[in-house]
Amino acid sequence: MQGFQDYLIEDKNTHLEHLEDEIINNGTKGAKTSIEFLKSIKKMLQGGKGGSTVSVKWDGAPAVFCGINPENGKFFVGTKSIFNATPKINYTNADIKRNHGGALADKLIVALKYLPSLGIKGILQGDLLFTSSDKKTATVDGQKSIIFTPNTITYAVPVVKSGFFGSSIYDSIKKAQIGIIFHTSYSGKTMRGLNATFGASVSSLKKNKNIFFDDANYKQAEDPGFSDSEEKAFDNIIRMAEGSAYKAGAFIDKLKKDKGPLSLGIQLKTFFNTYIRQGTKIEGTSRLANNFEVFFRDRLKKEIDSKKTQATKQKYEEILEAGMKILRPNRDGLYFAIATYITFQSAKAVLLNKLNKIQSIGSFLRTKNGYKVTNPEGYVAIKKSGAVKLVDRLEFSRANFNMAKDWVKG
Repeated sequence: MQGFQDYLIEDKNTHLEHLEDEIINNGTKGAKTSIEFLKSIKKMLQGGKGGSTVSVKWDGAPAVFCGINPENGKFFVGTKSIFNATPKINYTNADIKRNHGGALADKLIVALKYLPSLGIKGILQGDLLFTSSDKKTATVDGQKSIIFTPNTITYAVPVVKSGFFGSSIYDSIKKAQIGIIFHTSYSGKTMRGLNATFGASVSSLKKNKNIFFDDANYKQAEDPGFSDSEEKAFDNIIRMAEGSAYKAGAFIDKLKKDKGPLSLGIQLKTFFNTYIRQGTKIEGTSRLANNFEVFFRDRLKKEIDSKKTQATKQKYEEILEAGMKILRPNRDGLYFAIATYITFQSAKAVLLNKLNKIQSIGSFLRTKNGYKVTNPEGYVAIKKSGAVKLVDRLEFSRANFNMAKDWVKG
């Protein structure tokens, strides 16, 4: 499997989009990119070289940045706020207490205490899984386990569990004071000039019983495989996506050009997210197309009615009219754009089902009635041209929208 360090992304703080959203973000180019990802991941799962690599999206929080500041050679820890106009870079506990508060500060203090011993040469970003106070013992899925809930998903490690991290993940986590999964590397001569690379090489890091760490690489210990019928069905979904994307081409390219927080494209993503928040499956192309037109018009009219001056009202009236000028003559384009979106979700679901067959640590959602088995948060597919995320949005994103977090921002 190709190393993640081969895929350089120029943004300081890498932002990932859902695979199906690429048709809204980048029009026909985005549609082609998504189709290439789907085909290449299938090849990877069949043991071939499809040109994509996959990493696991661990549901850790907060995101922790750590390593050596290239400007002064000092070890630091921090959050995304290291990229603020006035950066919050922490070299000491006093820095952390000054820059942050609450549970976040407590976790960063633990990170600063233990992570320097790893011998990190550059700068790494990771998702924090736990500090010692986060770990609890519980019976989950009938097994006595160590559990921790960094964000939305509860991770459970049974007393005896073998897997990718070694013969006894349980013992490693039990002894550790902090757990973190590294997924992004940064390099550069200044903090402001850092470049991000998807993936993190952890093989050279020094092992320490106080730190449970790993990279996020998807570890394919067995071939999930595609039967002949499964492969035929998947290939048919891809052909459907190619056909509907072609018919939607002119419309989705207009979406790409239409910018602004209330633009058609942004509102189409918001429209889909309303279904996800409600736990409603996105289906019924004709109905969705009609509903979106009503949604867009009502959203803009609400904005217009909320403005006090005529000049501001006119501004939003112009945004509404510009959007309707695209929608009215392109109802077929909207229909096929939504059809493509749904078809991409169907293809993604097939791949997620295959990827989810191999798990190293159990994942659960906490409910009123105990713990419900769930799949990992999702995966990141990476090519030289960029990366997209593959998430079961109906399961995970809805839970993420609605569940209170155990840690607070500071």
